[in-house]
Amino acid sequence: MNPQAKLVFIFSLLLGTTTTITSNHWIMAWAGLEINTLSILPLISKSHHPRAIEAATKYFLTQATASALVLFSSMTNAWHTGQWDITQMTHPTSCLILTSAIAMKLGMVPFHFWFPEVLQGSPLTTGLLLSTIMKLPPITLLFMTHHSLNPTLLTCMAIMSAALGGWMGLNQTQVRKVLAFSSISHLGWMTIILSFNPKLTLLNFYLYTLMTLSIFLTLNTIKVLKLSTLITSWTKAPSLSAMLLLTLLSLAGLPPPKGFLPKWLIIQELTKQNMAPMATMISLFSLLGLYFYLRLAYCATITLPPHTTNHMKQWHSHKPASTLIAISAIASTMLLPISPMISAIL
Repeated sequence: MNPQAKLVFIFSLLLGTTTTITSNHWIMAWAGLEINTLSILPLISKSHHPRAIEAATKYFLTQATASALVLFSSMTNAWHTGQWDITQMTHPTSCLILTSAIAMKLGMVPFHFWFPEVLQGSPLTTGLLLSTIMKLPPITLLFMTHHSLNPTLLTCMAIMSAALGGWMGLNQTQVRKVLAFSSISHLGWMTIILSFNPKLTLLNFYLYTLMTLSIFLTLNTIKVLKLSTLITSWTKAPSLSAMLLLTLLSLAGLPPPKGFLPKWLIIQELTKQNMAPMATMISLFSLLGLYFYLRLAYCATITLPPHTTNHMKQWHSHKPASTLIAISAIASTMLLPISPMISAIL
């Protein structure tokens, strides 16, 4: 792709995201979502591969439907209350439609079918954008309307997302699909706490973004798309493979890496809200995700290539890892000691 064109699309992406997260009017928020969708489509389909074109088409149809539902819910609310302000979403039907629309935009269960397919058809860098910055505007809209949304519906969708994200990721051999189901599972953790402590939702999203950034950039550096390639990649960049192991364990929520913090705080808050059964369920479902994170970590660092097949070890790369990978990997694994400060802020 032409570098100038890529710069225009990335700038439009940032513009759309900024427009949505800073707006108070529903029409402005909807316009930002539309700019976001239109600017990411060329980045998904830039390889001109049939799978990439299919992914772009699926993404466009899903996001267009979700944006139409967002507009419809805001118009219904304005019809009944006379309010176009995002924080004044009070009509029950409008809130129900809005919840469905944002769940479709985020790829939450039961509207999750498009997300693994789109991520599988996209390059790793575009997959990183789809998993992180493209989720920021819908998460912001959820944050701004959390007081109006139905807590029971959000809890049910969150439990289903955590369960389905864990189950469907178990037998995947494509790394991008594993990360897609990981994203669906993490959305469950973000959504279950939204009605009780929305700041924890944002904290979880920020830390998830940090860990996903590190993993996608590492995979892009060592050029890995499936588990069979990951098994032979340890000779190419041993230090990156070691950091990938730690970041995957952080994403799984194991202590002492940083990913343990949001799960710990969410379980603590759910217990305070007399929702211990829900906390237990979502914790058990996260064990499913732990299996495929450990599987990725095992393939990345512990497994040697089998000597009975024609696997070739990759040449050792002497090119230094980028500073962004180093910073994101350290931030996503070694910041647990400052957890008391984060808890005090929340």
